[in-house]
Amino acid sequence: MIMHTSPEHSHYDVSECMDFYRGVLTILSDQKVPFLVGGGYALFVLTGISRMTKDLDLFIRREDIPRTLKSLAEAGFETELAYSHWLAKARKGDDFVDLIFSSGNGHCPVDEGWFQNAVSATIGGLPIKLAPAEEMIWQKSFIMERERYDGADIAHLFHVRARTLDWNRLLRRFGSDWRVLLSHLILFGFIYPGEQRLVPVGVMQELIDRLKREVDSPPPADLECGGTLLSREQYAVDVNDWNYLDKRLVPRGEMTPLQVAEWTPPKGSA
Repeated sequence: MIMHTSPEHSHYDVSECMDFYRGVLTILSDQKVPFLVGGGYALFVLTGISRMTKDLDLFIRREDIPRTLKSLAEAGFETELAYSHWLAKARKGDDFVDLIFSSGNGHCPVDEGWFQNAVSATIGGLPIKLAPAEEMIWQKSFIMERERYDGADIAHLFHVRARTLDWNRLLRRFGSDWRVLLSHLILFGFIYPGEQRLVPVGVMQELIDRLKREVDSPPPADLECGGTLLSREQYAVDVNDWNYLDKRLVPRGEMTPLQVAEWTPPKGSA
């Protein structure tokens, strides 16, 4: 595994960090907890792009989170359920792993499809499975925060993996959120004008036809804001002051009001 850390980290720090990762992966493997590696390492394997990373992302089904935390706690790691709708963590000193079972907007749960289409790889000699490119694109497509935007990762995944992507599965993943996928495909053509045909013509035509049908149809009766699926803070004014319905909330989304408040603290809160 190639692991980049900040320049001030010594060789000892890197070695210690790698030992921590191997320990976590070994424990989960021994306990037969299914997991997939994502984040910077998966992006490196899938695209060849290497970049600095400070943690390890593991994707785990929601129902496996309690025994994951129990197994790691019994092995001496600090554990916590950081956010009840999508994220747990395990730590040892300054090193940590993110245990991801959905997404910050609650919209991209880790389910059996992630595991059925996983990619084989190794970390430190340990055989592991990577999150599939399709699911990485799906989850990353909704990350449009002021301080973080994953559009470049998506463009690079399209550039390298377009010929082998399961485009039908990708369309199913986005479902009624197909406009988000279309926006990234349009940007892909802007970023790589000479590579636009990497995207199947049929996929673009299907999405453009959907757009035309929607434009020609009456608008929905409810005032709904889907921006909260893209950024947890930048559309707060829409739902708090402008009376738009928050698309994260059940029954439109997967989050409860308590989870939204936990993930998006009100202005002025600590």
